[in-house]
Amino acid sequence: MSDRSYYDILGVAKDADEKQIKSAYRKLAMKFHPDRNPDDPEAEAKFKEAGEAYSILSDGDKRAAYDRYGKAAFEQGGGGGNQFGQGVDPGDIFGDIFSEFFGGSRGGGRAQARGQDLRYDLEISLEDAFNGRDMEITLPGKEACDRCDGQGAEPGTQPETCTTCHGRGRVRVQQGFFTMERGCPKCAGRGTVIKDPCRQCAGQGYVQTERTLSINIPAGIESGQRIRLSGEGDPGGPGVVPGDLYIFVEVLDHEIFERDGPNLYCRAPVTMVTAALGGDIEIPTVEGGRSRITIPEGAQTGRRMRLRGKGMTSLRGGPRGDLYVELFVETPQNLTARQKELMREFCDESGEDCNPESNGFLGKVKRFWDDLTDADEAR
Repeated sequence: MSDRSYYDILGVAKDADEKQIKSAYRKLAMKFHPDRNPDDPEAEAKFKEAGEAYSILSDGDKRAAYDRYGKAAFEQGGGGGNQFGQGVDPGDIFGDIFSEFFGGSRGGGRAQARGQDLRYDLEISLEDAFNGRDMEITLPGKEACDRCDGQGAEPGTQPETCTTCHGRGRVRVQQGFFTMERGCPKCAGRGTVIKDPCRQCAGQGYVQTERTLSINIPAGIESGQRIRLSGEGDPGGPGVVPGDLYIFVEVLDHEIFERDGPNLYCRAPVTMVTAALGGDIEIPTVEGGRSRITIPEGAQTGRRMRLRGKGMTSLRGGPRGDLYVELFVETPQNLTARQKELMREFCDESGEDCNPESNGFLGKVKRFWDDLTDADEAR
């Protein structure tokens, strides 16, 4: 092995703390590991050299002996490990990387178990979505057992530290080069086991119940959006952080308005007389009021009128959307004999200027038929 000092091998100062030593070794181990450098004896030698240095400097007693006597302190008895896995726990080096992906905590500490998240589907009216609303919901759930205060153990006893994971809640599994963490199968990630379970909750730490929650529906919310209530999910049991409750909102269809983002749309019937002569009509608004719109003379079905600022409120506090009113002209029904007579008189008095669309269409139809007739004669 190299005659360089262990501090020089890892590239750290003599007063480097444990965190700095660990970080330096991890970088070297990742760089020179044989799996990453096949058929490279020099990389393998550097990997072993770094492992030997770390095995000494990461141990308080060995480091003190090294600082006092140098490598001579280990020449009898081979205190320093020179192979990956001898004197060095690869899980301590690489476990903190993978624990972030598998629910562990950095630094090798015990992972904190967490209850499941819950979902609640909530239907509200368009008016509630416009105004916002405080309301209560009732849902089945769990609450901490009052006999054992949620610990799961019979009163007078205490949960014991799990002998498999030693209270960490997770165990390490070697898979080739990598060491990964997973929840402890014996204690289900809690870090403790219950020898004498509570008679009321059977060691679960909770009992089934119904609960009522007060929630705030913000103005402007849309279908598909959700509200998160932190800590209102499944309690999970003794020593477990509760999950969250997610409320998924569905805004019900309205009998008058259709919604598209911040804007509202509705169809308004207009009498034939109002459409022909023009006039005013009143339109309801989502907040419960009325708005007056003016119908121009000769308005046709499909014409769209816009009422600015009469749409939905904005969830983020911006300006309100608009209300679009689409007109459709209603044809009179159930006419009396006199009304029919007046309609015929009106038809007789009407010229092409009164019905430009109809006369234009009839002109196109006539030309189409004339073309067909000419084609037949040509045959």
